[in-house]
Amino acid sequence: MAGVAAAAVVLAGGCTSGDGEAPPEPARSFAPGAAGAGDPYFPGYGNGGYDVASYDLKLGYDPATDELSGTATVTATALADLSQFNLDLAGLDVSRVTINGVAGSRTRAEGNELIVTPPTGLPKDREFVAEITYAGKPGQLGTAALGQGGWLHTGDGAIALGEPESASTWFPVNDHPSDKAAFRLEITVPEGLEALSNGVPGERSTAGGSTTWRWEEKTPMAPYLATLVIGQYRVETGTHKGRPVVTAIPESLPADGPAARSMAETTRIADHLETVFGPYPVDAYGGVVVTDQRISYALETQSRPVYGNTFFRGGENLSVVAHELAHQWFGDSVSVRQWKDIWLNEGFATYAEWLWSEHEGEATAQQRFTDTYAGFDWSVPTGDPGQANLFGPAVYQRGGMTVHALRRTVGDEDFFAILKAWTAEKRNGNAATAEFVTLAERVSGESLRTMFDAWLFGTTAPPVPR
Repeated sequence: MAGVAAAAVVLAGGCTSGDGEAPPEPARSFAPGAAGAGDPYFPGYGNGGYDVASYDLKLGYDPATDELSGTATVTATALADLSQFNLDLAGLDVSRVTINGVAGSRTRAEGNELIVTPPTGLPKDREFVAEITYAGKPGQLGTAALGQGGWLHTGDGAIALGEPESASTWFPVNDHPSDKAAFRLEITVPEGLEALSNGVPGERSTAGGSTTWRWEEKTPMAPYLATLVIGQYRVETGTHKGRPVVTAIPESLPADGPAARSMAETTRIADHLETVFGPYPVDAYGGVVVTDQRISYALETQSRPVYGNTFFRGGENLSVVAHELAHQWFGDSVSVRQWKDIWLNEGFATYAEWLWSEHEGEATAQQRFTDTYAGFDWSVPTGDPGQANLFGPAVYQRGGMTVHALRRTVGDEDFFAILKAWTAEKRNGNAATAEFVTLAERVSGESLRTMFDAWLFGTTAPPVPR
């Protein structure tokens, strides 16, 4: 559907037509937004044609039936004259859509895409508000190579989690990290259950056997970093440096066990990382431990990472806490433009583990580098690992070695200046590998492209900087 928007305009220099009236604006040519964000690894992820400013979710969930229902209000700006646009939404049924409060949009689902055709075109550079009412039983996404992401129904509730995509299983979203947005959640669950999410906790209210929990993350967030954990949890709250701290472990775990003790170190670790990375970049601290056997990983869900309990079965594990907290700078505050650049997330988070070890008087970063370098398989390039290796050693361990190689090449003073400049200049945005190389050269005053090419894209062991 195409529409025409006509308006009086004043031409440059204040010129008007001969009769004193400004000529009408030329007819707009409205066209559909792209059904993907253009990521070479995942062409179907995300959508084109608009930029989201915020998601406002008002949801209800019944664990007994695994039914989710509610309304998502998506505030966005059109980047082109749109006759229609897509949102990512997997397996849930939409009953109503309004645009700027007006009903009448046509919708259809194609796979995991919700295609919305507004009654009239959406003009470029104009904000619009889409309100989507939906319901159903959420599910999972993903392949065997990448793991399952999305909504996991548990014995006492649910967990929404996963990378590289998960958000589209529980709310309509532009599900690609290139479109970051503020996030607000109001979720109603049966009384007696906790409902934990990102950001700053709001007012909690209980009535009629149900409790409504409220959370808000004002710092722009990539969609896969949104999380929701519902169940019976032991929640600890506090403040640190004026920010709320919320940690939670399942009631089935001991209150003084290794998971709880590890969560209690969150702010101490964040404070140390702040000395090397710059100011803490989000509005809250915390962490949530889950015991579901399907979650054997940890994920840097913004302001409140989620940790599978497998990390704490052998005792306290502050290394994984350092890793996920480092992501608040590298991956959350500074997010990738495309998934091929994921080493900018994982390489720096891996190196944060090495820095924490060094800080605690354990193995130095140099020792960790030396041990990792020996016998490493260099066949997969870190800077373009391919979809199948997105979460492999080339991204994590080789990425960490690349960071240390930079440190050895430029020296500590320039190295830590580079880290702080990167997190400051790219804060709340997106970035790519080439931008990091350019910044590192500018800050250090050295030519570094040959070094980065060898460490990020070569397929043989790069020379160790002396």
